Amino acid sequence: MRGDKATIDHAGFIPNNPLPLTTSMTKGSASSDAVPAADIETNFKPTDLRGILKYIPRFRNQIFVISLDGAVIADDNLANLLLDIAVLRSLMIKVVLVHGISAQLTELAETRNVVISNSDGTGVTDGPTLDLAVRASSRVSHLILEGLTQSGLKCAITNAVRALPIGVIKGEDRQFTGKVDRIDKDTLQHLFAADIVPIIQPIGFAPDGSTLRINSDLLAVKVAAELGATKVIYLSQREGLNIDGVFRRDIAVEELATVLEKSPETINDDVRSKAEHAVSGAKSGIPRVHLIDGRIYDGLLNEVFSSDGVGTLIYGNDYQQIRSATRSDTRFVHSLIRSAIEREELLHRDLSAIEDDIESFFVFEIDENIVACISLHVYPDRPETAEIGSLCVMPFHHRRGIGRKMVEFATLQAKAKGATQLVALSTQSTTFFSRSCGFALADETDLPSSRRSQAQSNGRNAKVLVKSLD
Repeated sequence: MRGDKATIDHAGFIPNNPLPLTTSMTKGSASSDAVPAADIETNFKPTDLRGILKYIPRFRNQIFVISLDGAVIADDNLANLLLDIAVLRSLMIKVVLVHGISAQLTELAETRNVVISNSDGTGVTDGPTLDLAVRASSRVSHLILEGLTQSGLKCAITNAVRALPIGVIKGEDRQFTGKVDRIDKDTLQHLFAADIVPIIQPIGFAPDGSTLRINSDLLAVKVAAELGATKVIYLSQREGLNIDGVFRRDIAVEELATVLEKSPETINDDVRSKAEHAVSGAKSGIPRVHLIDGRIYDGLLNEVFSSDGVGTLIYGNDYQQIRSATRSDTRFVHSLIRSAIEREELLHRDLSAIEDDIESFFVFEIDENIVACISLHVYPDRPETAEIGSLCVMPFHHRRGIGRKMVEFATLQAKAKGATQLVALSTQSTTFFSRSCGFALADETDLPSSRRSQAQSNGRNAKVLVKSLD
């Protein structure tokens, strides 16, 4: 699903010119060994800004919550990451930084010869561990403040996290380990309005002002859900999500939830927490969660501004308003496409023809009213090829991304049926298919012979567009 122009990309749509990426870390490899940033090369060029420009209208004023593991902050690539964040801000993307401290806490404990009760904020946090966690948080936050200042950004450490003690779990007192009670959204919004990047430590404050240690993976999705963020981006020392030793470029949150429930041991241990919180985040309305290696030079920009990305995309169900059509929908579908047929945008189909073929249609509903439709057929004589057709959106709902979403959904369905190529025939919407949906102009030889004869005989002289699903 990832690594092609066939389906949803990391940005949530399909760009024309994804940024080229050349890396010594082979995409799709089952290996999850650490790769030093110096050994990873990218091919990001100023000319690729033309590709970025296509994303700006969609991302402008959106909120990205970027979570940096402590080990990433300690890496030499930190300065490059913070510069990438400055690029995001220059494109009017609002950014919140949430950081971890596990690596720094462990190092500090070794230096001071203190035995800590837990390093990641999920188990017991005793008094000595909390004291070191506060010190490690201050050190890490200062590094981020310093780097963002060097990149010309205004930033501020906040106390926007209100927390409560977790308490006793299965007979074990978690002491100073906290859970998020609420996020002070107003404070964060004020910082956005003042063009200030909020920095959130893995520390929360109880109603009495006392300090509690919070897991940063959890904190990132809580902040994102409260702010209505478009993305959570986890930056760690892993390339992304491996399931049963196989690297996944992308995965639907429903599938990931099933894996976590039935066979959690198949997910590599050091990203399992992020996977679990990605699932809970999706249930809270976060549409996209990214897991990437924070040591890759230009990795953050390539993840956000390319269809391939460099890590794993975990995506929520963007298609809850789309369903398979039923026979009771026949008249609504016919009414919807009739005006498009009159404008010669769609092939003529009468009511009986639509009824006979209704099982191939999907419809988009708003308040239980059908406002868009699309059909999908797999060619019997060429099962690796599928065709979308009858794409129509009510005029009142134009320019809301519904048409693109319908194509993306049909693409997912085509892949699920085993298709490796998607075809569309169009007389007046070739620009939409090529620019917004990743199709390329082809010729009639890409059609099966039976479909080619039909296309030649109907006199529409439609353009043939093709997209690879490999």
